[in-house]
Amino acid sequence: MQILDTELRDVKIIQPRRFGDDRGWFAEFYNRSTFESAGLPTHFVQDNQSFSARGVLRGLHYQLGKPQGKLVRCLAGHIWDVAVDLRRDSPDFGKHFGLSLKPISDSGDLQMLWIPEGFAHGFVVLSETAEVLYKTTDGYHPAGLAIPWPLGGIVPSVSAKDDAAATFLDADLPPVE
Repeated sequence: MQILDTELRDVKIIQPRRFGDDRGWFAEFYNRSTFESAGLPTHFVQDNQSFSARGVLRGLHYQLGKPQGKLVRCLAGHIWDVAVDLRRDSPDFGKHFGLSLKPISDSGDLQMLWIPEGFAHGFVVLSETAEVLYKTTDGYHPAGLAIPWPLGGIVPSVSAKDDAAATFLDADLPPVE
């Protein structure tokens, strides 16, 4: 398993090794000792899976009080996945990182994106449909950024809740620790 740095501190691209033969392939997507030795979390409390149509934009989501780290994997289709650093004391505060996620990347790699606590997360579906699976480090706790989503002229479909959400400038952000 390869752990790659991104432009944002602590956001990582994780590339599991794929072992194949004439029967197909096998990959290990999570291994406690591998994650531990890479400084990644080893305790996840919830797995979530979504199915969405082209143009659906889910996010940007974050939680105050009980922030979630997320390990994101695209099972089917193609998404543009984004993390935004909301840590006020971070040199990357307010910056975002986007990654094209597919079940297998254009270079043939399996990829996941690790988004730590203190980040907003969202994705937009670029294919006809997409299935996304993500593990979280904490459970759901209810409490516009100028992201260049690569929509190619498609108007995104967002939930009423997300449409009514505060903009980045008006948002209630996590306190400085």
